[in-house]
Amino acid sequence: MASSSVILKRTAMMRSMVNGFQASRAYASVAVGSDLISAAPDVSLQKARSWDDGVSSKFATTSLKDIFKDKKIVIFGLPGAYTGVCSAQHVPSYKKNIDKFKAKGIDSVICVAVNDPYVMNGWAEKLQANEDIEFFGDFDGSFHKKLDLSIDLSAALLGPRSHRWSAYVVDGKIKALNVEKAPSEFEVSGGDVILEQI
Repeated sequence: MASSSVILKRTAMMRSMVNGFQASRAYASVAVGSDLISAAPDVSLQKARSWDDGVSSKFATTSLKDIFKDKKIVIFGLPGAYTGVCSAQHVPSYKKNIDKFKAKGIDSVICVAVNDPYVMNGWAEKLQANEDIEFFGDFDGSFHKKLDLSIDLSAALLGPRSHRWSAYVVDGKIKALNVEKAPSEFEVSGGDVILEQI
């Protein structure tokens, strides 16, 4: 109960800060029909993992081709691990619908944020979502920059981050794309919305 209250207070605080500088663009440079792999050909993401796993893998990354090629993927991006709306609403909206996504033939549901893979791993474990959702870090923000989905959230002490968004992607091609007008909003990027677009 207390933790819910803290999350709601933090969410309200972030909303008031972020609403002061609404995103200058509510739509990305990619759109329905765009090929994600072609849009960011040299970009790779970092699968969430412990530090020890990172060392043993020699800090391996995963190419977008390996993530999207010949697969049906639902992917959603958010401003950051451990932040209010992301923890209390965004990730849970996908976790609760995981069986429905599988029933529609989705190979993976992926969460990505401008965080390192170790933070993403700890957050996924805290949310008890790591069995249902694949978490990836975009540690330097290059993925979101290439897609024009990055935003400066320095006013909230977050620095360069991701817009809040979701997409349904088949074999690398975007079939549905939803981008919130501001990162504090949660109107179009949730699991219930994208589920109806598949």
